[in-house]
Amino acid sequence: MSRLLVRRTVQLLVGLFLYGFSIGMMIRAGIGVSPWDVLGQGVSLQSGIPFGLVTNLIGLAVLILWIPLRQKPGVGTVLNVLLVGPSAEIGLAVIPQQTELWVQIFLFTGGLLLLAVATGLYIGARMGPGPRDGLMTGMNRRWGWPIWAVRTGIEVSVLAAGWVLGGTVGVGTVAFALFVGPLVNLTLPRLRVPEQPNEPDLGSRTAASGVAP
Repeated sequence: MSRLLVRRTVQLLVGLFLYGFSIGMMIRAGIGVSPWDVLGQGVSLQSGIPFGLVTNLIGLAVLILWIPLRQKPGVGTVLNVLLVGPSAEIGLAVIPQQTELWVQIFLFTGGLLLLAVATGLYIGARMGPGPRDGLMTGMNRRWGWPIWAVRTGIEVSVLAAGWVLGGTVGVGTVAFALFVGPLVNLTLPRLRVPEQPNEPDLGSRTAASGVAP
């Protein structure tokens, strides 16, 4: 295994672990989470299935939707579906639920910053986008719908469904929507692994616009 492939693999795995852990941080902050995590919370609440497993199942369901879009998953796509949920459960297990506002804000902010770094790591490894990103880019390529319209439509839909099911919507949800994009724009260029000639194709040619895992 080449040194470059080792770096990409380690960066992918670290990024996915930190991504899930950061989700656990934001959930424990209790002031709102991303639209997809609102949906995961709602499904978990109504079904009794642990949040981490719900995250895996939602990722798998989204990946199935790639089939009619003719999207090709990378190694990183599959590992995303498998690993983000368990790492979120680790975060939930080690971080207590917070109730003091200053601690909630501090924990949420730390989680959001960590998520931006984690996103830069796993997307920068160039081994395939997350299933939700691939759904968005696949719909754009298949039907020509603008990326912003596809992303907005998807996230508003999952947010509404998650809220109806009892997921936590709050100021953190708004903060996530406003700041995650600019933060990832800072981390991704700095953490992207440079392309090399004759490197193995593990999803590196698949575009990964957006930040949802």
